[in-house]
Amino acid sequence: MNDLPSSSLASLVQDDGSTVPDAPPLPLERLRVPEAFDGRAGGNRAGPDVVCQLAASNDLEAIQAWLAEFHDSPQTLRNYRKEAERLLLWALLERGKPLSSLTREDCLQYELFLADPQPRERWCGIKAPRFSPRWRPFLGPLSPASRKLAMLIVNSLFSYLVKAGYLAGNPLALARRRTRGLQPLRQVERFLEHDQWQALLAAVADLPRDSERDRQHHARAQYLVALLYLLGPRVSEVAGHTMGSFTRIRDRWWWRVIGKGRKEAQVPVNQDMLEALSEYRRFHGLPPLPAPAEPTPLVLNLKGTAGIGDNMIYRIVKDLVARAAARLETDDPHQAEKLRRASTHWFRHTSITHQADAGIELRHLQRNARHARLDTTGLYLHAEEKEWHEAMEQHRLKE
Repeated sequence: MNDLPSSSLASLVQDDGSTVPDAPPLPLERLRVPEAFDGRAGGNRAGPDVVCQLAASNDLEAIQAWLAEFHDSPQTLRNYRKEAERLLLWALLERGKPLSSLTREDCLQYELFLADPQPRERWCGIKAPRFSPRWRPFLGPLSPASRKLAMLIVNSLFSYLVKAGYLAGNPLALARRRTRGLQPLRQVERFLEHDQWQALLAAVADLPRDSERDRQHHARAQYLVALLYLLGPRVSEVAGHTMGSFTRIRDRWWWRVIGKGRKEAQVPVNQDMLEALSEYRRFHGLPPLPAPAEPTPLVLNLKGTAGIGDNMIYRIVKDLVARAAARLETDDPHQAEKLRRASTHWFRHTSITHQADAGIELRHLQRNARHARLDTTGLYLHAEEKEWHEAMEQHRLKE
């Protein structure tokens, strides 16, 4: 909000609610919306019995509060601002209503609009500075991947405003289970579908345990599968870390990892992962939970005397997917063939994909995957730490 003259509002919405066909959209910083359309009386605003956690009195202020959550991540902030801005401007200019009055039907129309923003001269233009008269929200129609990513971000905005007590409901939540196509993660083919994953877990459970060596192999395979699925690491990270990389902060467990580009990050360790770790450690006669900076390798050899390398991890995984494929061969040879092609990195893709399927928000998903760019996470398709950690409890080893 700034000190632009109030007459600039006429470039968006008339006092009687009609839209101006040839009015150019304005970026959020220059946008001033008349009270009748600013959302303070939006049809989807939460009722008076709900305590709103935001100081926002209108839609623009609510969007700004959401964007402030990402002040420490400039790239994420730019991406989120772009999509929130597009949605708000579309609601005002094309639907003649506040963002907080949008319905599920409006959202369906918005998805169609992203594929072909019309009128083109109003919405699309060449790349220009935000305060230039030539600025437009779009360069042109969005690709399918960009549309899916845009709707994921819009869904994240609506979810935040519902949790904050600003909106009564999320109009996109109605479609989450039905329209899995919203998740651009489906564009990545190197992941296991849920039934393939269950076949893999069954193959692990059925590993022989007759001899001591069999029992050692079963314990390691069971733990390794949990590790690869629940933490989504790269295989080099598994081979290169110790159990001391698990750390406890304020009664919550995290995995501290030095990843790609020598960047340090942390990933929530949910209850399933903690139980898998404790069970594996007990098998080797270790205390259930690791000590700070403990040098024990993250995954041990069968005798428990040293760690294992990338090649051994690869061989273990290939053996397990072959066993799982054999279970599916008779009923579904296509699924079996896909399983046979799976390798260790497929487990990382599977982890990220299944997290999205479980409804984990995009901002959490990006941090779990440790992607520098939001659109990288989207191709497989900043919260408070407590909320982020609790969200990971939806990602379970067994369904």
